Amino acid sequence: MIQASHATRTDTPACATGGLPASATTSSRDPFAWVATAPFFQAGLAGYSDAAMRMVARKHGAPYCITEAMLDHFLINGGKGLKAAELLDDDHPIAGQLMGSHPKEIAEGSRILVGLGYDVVDINLACPVKKIKKKCRGGHLLSAPQEAIDILDAVAQSVAGDVPLTIKLRRSYDDSDAMTANFHRIVEAAIRFGYKGVTVHGRTVEQKYIGPSRWPALKQITDTYRAEMDAGFHIFGSGDIFTPQSIFDMITQTGVQAASVARGCIGNPWIFEQAHQLMRGQPITPPTVQQQRDVLLEHFQLSVAEHGENLAGRMMRKFGIKFSVHHPQPDAVKDRFIAVKTLDDWRAVLDAYYDATSVGV
Repeated sequence: MIQASHATRTDTPACATGGLPASATTSSRDPFAWVATAPFFQAGLAGYSDAAMRMVARKHGAPYCITEAMLDHFLINGGKGLKAAELLDDDHPIAGQLMGSHPKEIAEGSRILVGLGYDVVDINLACPVKKIKKKCRGGHLLSAPQEAIDILDAVAQSVAGDVPLTIKLRRSYDDSDAMTANFHRIVEAAIRFGYKGVTVHGRTVEQKYIGPSRWPALKQITDTYRAEMDAGFHIFGSGDIFTPQSIFDMITQTGVQAASVARGCIGNPWIFEQAHQLMRGQPITPPTVQQQRDVLLEHFQLSVAEHGENLAGRMMRKFGIKFSVHHPQPDAVKDRFIAVKTLDDWRAVLDAYYDATSVGV
């Protein structure tokens, strides 16, 4: 199993306008070397994939992580947005995912991420959230392909050569031929500009998260760009990865080179460890109650170090709800986590339900 040691934030994080910190030296190596040996990674997840979640995932075998989408102007304005983008020493290789509406601003945000030591800059053209639509960001740029292309061009001119660039897309804005053509315009532009890869979600923007991810569409995409993939352009797949077996089913059925694990890894870092077990031909082992308790405690400690106790307590409540599905008494544990309002409440759930002797596991 691939493991990463814990770390604390560097004492003197790199200034956005300064040189690269020591932790950024991984940028000089291939940040996609993991594809050949562990073809899966933790996706960026809004409201979840902070440093605490990423470090827990890495300890359980995630070889690569992407941050949740950061708005370019939050980085540019500094303050909390810039502070939240700082990296732990061991949080590599990592892609900093950016979202924005204006080429100049997103290019400036990209330079900030390079200065902070990110190994890859990933441009989000996939988010389907309505409030993003009002600003024509994320997936809604699939309906305005020239604007998306202008953004990709600006970022490439700004930072290409410093770190690799990738994009996150949905397979189309909707199921119309015109919108599918927009998707290909954007991908072809990214290839021309020297981007190193794309992660494609098998749903449209209009689908949001309703209905199945259309894996046959992913197969059509990899068939279309097979020559580019053979030349080094990466195509990863996303959507409906909830079990370790589904990782390899997606790769086999669609031809993508790796699977992006998104909602399937919330409260389930073991999915990465179990994927490694499948690759070694070993049976999948579910986490024991003690292992669940250990991970919940570790995740909580990392979250406190990153956010402070008050915010960590609120965040761990929602993580606890997701973790509860692994427990022998999932409904009871879920109900208790739902009722959590204080840190003492949260700790009481662990004492009541995650003492291995009390549940006989």
